[in-house]
Parts: sequence; structure tokens; C-alpha cells
Amino acid sequence: MSAAREEILRRVRAAQGRAHAPSSRAYRTTGTRDAAERDALLHQRLVDYRARVERDLVVVLDELAASRIGVPPGLPADWRPANCVEDQGLSPQELDALDGVVTGCTVAIAETGTIVLAGGPAEGRRALTLVPDLHVCIVRADQVVETVPEAFAALRGLERRPLTFVSGPSATSDIELKRVEGVHGPRRLVVVMIDV
Repeated sequence: MSAAREEILRRVRAAQGRAHAPSSRAYRTTGTRDAAERDALLHQRLVDYRARVERDLVVVLDELAASRIGVPPGLPADWRPANCVEDQGLSPQELDALDGVVTGCTVAIAETGTIVLAGGPAEGRRALTLVPDLHVCIVRADQVVETVPEAFAALRGLERRPLTFVSGPSATSDIELKRVEGVHGPRRLVVVMIDV
């Protein structure tokens, strides 16, 4: 801090009757919940955000079998629905014609109910998850952390990738405060939480 700024702050504190700078907040950087508690909290938060949460990937993939579903090139074969279209640079019009998309994620934050996509091989490019009306995101148990600082630690080294933080389906409120879904991304979010 510059000497001039420190002097100004000293005078302000003295005028307010505080001689010392306030102590910094003590933010939690690590969680205290075990894996089952993190899992339950993430599930609760996602449901609060109007996401559908499932545990059986096979059931969800069966539901998608008759649909045209986009997938990123690095999505594992056993996560792909029967009628999938691999994204090899699909145009916006081609993405819009899809019924949905299935991806993985980089990390999920239990405390905030947030899924973070970092453009990895199983997540694909940002447009793939923002244009189709349905996003099915597969979250492995080992990707769930409790706090935001833990998520940022997991994202270390990925800072140059486009990060997308998803907390439920895309939603906004109009001028009359009526909730409108699907304006800036998928109208429906299905999160499949798996143990693998």
C-alpha cells in the first residue's frame, strides 16, 4: 500500500475512533463434510435450482435414445446415448437443431450447487452446452468439493480455458419479476451423479 493511501486510511480510522485496521474475514478454505454429506448437499442445492438430479446413468441414456444428442469428442463411450452426434465444430444452427447435449464436468461445488465446465475433453466447447435446450451433465463423486476455494484449487492450471459455472437451468427474471428459463442457456438441466 502506498504511504499516501495508508495515511488517508489512518486519518479516516482516527476520525471514526478506530486506531487499527479491521481484521480480515476468516473465510473457510476447506470443507468439513464427508463425501456422503457433500453429495447430499449438492443434490439438495441442484434441486433447489430446479435441476433434475438422477443417480442411474443407464436410465437417463435410455430416455435420450430417440433424441438427437450432441456429445463432446472426449466423452467416454459408456456415457454416450445411442443416437449421439459428436461435436466436431457443429454450426450454431446445427447445435440449435439438437434435442440436447451430454457432457462431463471438471468440478462440482456442493455448498453452492454449482457445476464447473472447463472445456475439457468430456465437456467440449462452451457453445455445445449453451445452445441446446437440454444439458445432461455427468458428475463423478470424486469431482464434488464442498467450498468455492476448494473448487478454485481444483481448477488451478486451467485458468486459460473458458470456465462456465452452472447453477441450475438458465433463468432470469423479466421486468415484472417473472422467472423466464432458457434465455441464456439450456432450459432444462439434468445432473447424473455417479460413483465411478
